[in-house]
Amino acid sequence: MNGLCGKVAAVVAVGVLGGSTMVGQKVGPKDAIRHIVVIYQENVSFDHYFATYPKAANAPGEPVFMALPGTPGVDGLSGSLLLENPNYINMANGAGRANPFRLRRDQAATADQDHGYQAEQMAFDGGKMDLFPKSVGHADGPRVPGENAGVASTAGLTMGYFDGNTVTAYWNYAQHYAMSDRQFDVVFGPSTPGAINLISGQTNGAVNDQSAEGGITADGNGGFTMISDPQPSGDVCSSTSDALVHMTGPNIGEMLTKAGVSWGFFQGGFDLTVTNPNGTTGCRRSTLSPLKTEKRDYLPHHEPFQYYKSTANPLHVRPKSVKTIATNADGAANHQYDVHDFFDAVKAGNFPAVSYLKAPAYEDGHSGYSSPLEEQKFVVGVINMLEQQPEWKHTVVVIAYDDSDGWYDHAMAKTTNGSTGKADRLDGPGICGDGTTALPGVNPATAHAQGRCGPGPRLPLIVISPWAKANFVDHTQTDQTSIMRLVEDVFLGGQRVGAGSFDATSGSMMGMFDFGSAKPKNLKPVLLDPETGVVKN
Repeated sequence: MNGLCGKVAAVVAVGVLGGSTMVGQKVGPKDAIRHIVVIYQENVSFDHYFATYPKAANAPGEPVFMALPGTPGVDGLSGSLLLENPNYINMANGAGRANPFRLRRDQAATADQDHGYQAEQMAFDGGKMDLFPKSVGHADGPRVPGENAGVASTAGLTMGYFDGNTVTAYWNYAQHYAMSDRQFDVVFGPSTPGAINLISGQTNGAVNDQSAEGGITADGNGGFTMISDPQPSGDVCSSTSDALVHMTGPNIGEMLTKAGVSWGFFQGGFDLTVTNPNGTTGCRRSTLSPLKTEKRDYLPHHEPFQYYKSTANPLHVRPKSVKTIATNADGAANHQYDVHDFFDAVKAGNFPAVSYLKAPAYEDGHSGYSSPLEEQKFVVGVINMLEQQPEWKHTVVVIAYDDSDGWYDHAMAKTTNGSTGKADRLDGPGICGDGTTALPGVNPATAHAQGRCGPGPRLPLIVISPWAKANFVDHTQTDQTSIMRLVEDVFLGGQRVGAGSFDATSGSMMGMFDFGSAKPKNLKPVLLDPETGVVKN
């Protein structure tokens, strides 16, 4: 079963109960889409993976990438941004000051960068985007000495990027389907706020259950907003000595359950009955990471539904059967499962309506314990499997990310949610924006919830589907809640989460699709090699 875990990433599968269409008749999303698959990965900025897209260096010994004719460009790095970058010019970055530089394929395993709520705002430096090495950079020399070894051994590592010779699968998916170069993190900060925003669009309403002062900030109205990575209270795999919180307010899972739409969150390592090849089991199931360290497969702070009492499965109870997976009849499993359960359900003909898949940690792409190469195996394994299913013609796969890890990206969106809390630093001490634009909190009395400064860094977003526009780059500004908005529009009649959620104001992803005919125009599967990312068919 663990081998299956190594083939899946964070996925959202949404099924439409829509009817059939007549030949020649145009279709809408509700008829075309029966499954939305969102692969939710870890810690990548847009420039870190797509800085020079669609031009790759094609260095010797690496998979070759050649762009298809007519491939559109993206808002990436060129000219002065490459050769005279603000982070190189700014002497405040000290020994880490650097221009962006290419990381080779054999340098895929790198150190983690600082991606704290406050640190990322400081890196943006009021929109100058010139303090990344000083504010978020962490040093780590390349695994193989050579070009740029000096820069990578300083805080300037944050300026490193990969191209189509390393993240080859992603560049090939972008060639054949649709991608965005205007997808942003809802707020600044690390993994857990990004995960919470995916399912609720609201990081306010956190409750401190144990020693969580460092992971939350006062919302200005007597409550708290999550800004870091406290563990979910009650999860049997959360450390009893760690910061613990639970979240209040609604989430998309509650809405789907109430509407009778099948759904589930599938995360590697969640099944505590499995024993890995190395003999580990239970909460301590682990896999050797690219950095040659043992990393637990299941990380509680990456499972957002575990923070809400209404959607949590704190004891990791198993579903009653494969047939009940993602249904309201799964018993105490409460829609929370392992990634192998997703594979089992789909292969048994029980393709869930909404499935959030999270890779086991060593394959989630998070620098410090994973890498783009491990991530690629996971993502390609999922998509190859889905593209060979009968329901592929009604499936949408969304590859998205929870945060940027602090990797450099040159783009900044206009601040649309101001905050003036003690943790804010975007425009000066205690200042994010002008304070006049802000969304409320979970409590209706909280008219302006501090600690929600955003949008944050720019992130990758790829849509893979027979209904996706081919070789298309969308420039519509979106964020993580745009994915939730897609689910709401297709399966919940446009109902919104409410309670100050960003889903009500997020940009639409519909521009990445082509529903102009009764049949999808992009039906031919694009099967990739999970090791190299090159097209096999």
